[in-house]
Amino acid sequence: QRRLSIIDISGGKQPIHNEDKTLWVVYNGEIFNYIELREELEPKGHRFYTHSDTEVIVHAYEEWGKDFVNHFNGQFAIALWDQKKQELILARDRVGIRPLFYAIVNNQTLLFGSEMKAIFRYPEISREIDPVGIQQIFTYWANVPPRTVFKGIQELPPARLMVCSQEGIKIKQYWKLSFPHSNEYEDRPINYYENQLADLLYDATTIRLRADVPVAAYLSGGIDSSIITSLVKKYHNNDLVTFSVAFADEDYDERPYQEQMVKYLNTDHRSVEVDYKTIGKSFSKVIWYAEKPMIRTAPGPLFLLSKLVRENNIKVVLTGEGADEVFGGYGIFKEDKVRRFWARFPDSTTRPILLGKIYPYILKDGKQINAFWQQFFKKNLSNTDNPYYSHLIRWDNTSMILNYFTTDYRDGNSSQNDHTELSEYLNPEMMRWHPLGRAQYLEIDTFMSGYLLSSQGDRMMMGNSVEGRFPFLDYKVIEFASKIPPHFKMRGLNEKYILKRTYRNLLPAEIVNRNKQPYRAPIARCFIGENADQNIRSLLDEEAIKRFGYFDHVKVAKLIEKVKRFGTVSARDDMAVVAIVSMQLLHHHFIASTNFVHE
Repeated sequence: QRRLSIIDISGGKQPIHNEDKTLWVVYNGEIFNYIELREELEPKGHRFYTHSDTEVIVHAYEEWGKDFVNHFNGQFAIALWDQKKQELILARDRVGIRPLFYAIVNNQTLLFGSEMKAIFRYPEISREIDPVGIQQIFTYWANVPPRTVFKGIQELPPARLMVCSQEGIKIKQYWKLSFPHSNEYEDRPINYYENQLADLLYDATTIRLRADVPVAAYLSGGIDSSIITSLVKKYHNNDLVTFSVAFADEDYDERPYQEQMVKYLNTDHRSVEVDYKTIGKSFSKVIWYAEKPMIRTAPGPLFLLSKLVRENNIKVVLTGEGADEVFGGYGIFKEDKVRRFWARFPDSTTRPILLGKIYPYILKDGKQINAFWQQFFKKNLSNTDNPYYSHLIRWDNTSMILNYFTTDYRDGNSSQNDHTELSEYLNPEMMRWHPLGRAQYLEIDTFMSGYLLSSQGDRMMMGNSVEGRFPFLDYKVIEFASKIPPHFKMRGLNEKYILKRTYRNLLPAEIVNRNKQPYRAPIARCFIGENADQNIRSLLDEEAIKRFGYFDHVKVAKLIEKVKRFGTVSARDDMAVVAIVSMQLLHHHFIASTNFVHE
């Protein structure tokens, strides 16, 4: 029998052990409730030699065995070695805030780490793109775990526990996001939910302020970050430092709202202004840290924001991430509601006009919906029993990017996307939930964990050694929010209604009632034309496109010419530009590079 060897390349904290040194742990993240756990464990006979949250992990395992993760409120990727049982236990937090990757070499060596590039340092690991992983990115915006964009490297999914021993590898899911069945929501008045939410979010924010370094906050000018910042400022830290991104292009800029909140709260505020050129120049590092291609430039400004945070000697920031997913704040949820309403009378000419309430740009002369957009949103309109109904339009639109790949690459490598892996990954109970719950679940288990918290979150922050903390993603908040009746989350087409009600007296009315502006950043003009970075420009020329072998160079040239000619292009063309740039950068950094060190 081959002996399993385990190599830790996680880059986690200093290993910590139990009393007799038979348990060792290394991990990345925070156990926020470590003080309460220590107070519970010490009377049971456990002896601590540090005051760290890390040591709580080994004693929790001693006390509760493999159920130890259920006692943690935190964000973590844990590796625990049980010397007596000769077992390695890998565990990841409930929603996947902290990353954890692994690879098995020759069926006998297990490698694990917080970054895939660390695993690539092992000499027997080959560096090869997984076409199916790429296809998933350019459909769902994220991979379906355990698949990544590299062959042979897998991602431990959120809320999973992996046990590795001489008997093999077993993976168990220890927590599941769930919603009540459609007609099983409790009939309670809205003030009950307001009071419960206020208490839970206060606790979630308070516990995330535990740190031995100053804690700051992101302040975007939206309701989510404004709530968190206001709670910290009002109840905990009168000298709060806040940070925000400002855009030179006013179409993306939220400075007036940011300035209003800064004045309202009197915080010590700093901001970074970004433009087309700075976003384009940062994008090489964005892909280096994200380790995957993408269809949006939004991570770039956030990388530059975390750089500003680090330059101000701040290491920990609280953000409002997760509120849109947990409380129903995205346009895609409203779109799903309108399309289901429209589907009852597919020939109606008035019902689709409601889409203009969500996306004002699709209205023509204020009375008639543009025929193109009506046809766009009418696709598969009556297919309301499809479990992915809320997201199919987005996925179909995104997957058009695959047409830019060469025919040989597409036909020779990519499988037909029939959502098989996604179906196997998701909770089969979802079809018994209310449609809003289904849409939220899809957004949380695909987009949020696979893109928002990774490419746009942890990876951009940790690229500058900054730790993000997310009160809205406290598992107690998530579990409570899932039980809130859909009509309290979305009143008509008023998104996050319960959140606005709960904090209407904490924030200025202009912030509570403002039209939602999703965080986004400029795209095509960051890479093409006078703003283009020379290194990226060279990766888009015909020779590089042909040499890397992914894309049809004629189609790419036509797209580039279109951007140069018109400046502003469609959202689909924008996505294609970022996809091509990021894919070329991915190959450049991880496949073609010989020294494997970012320039």
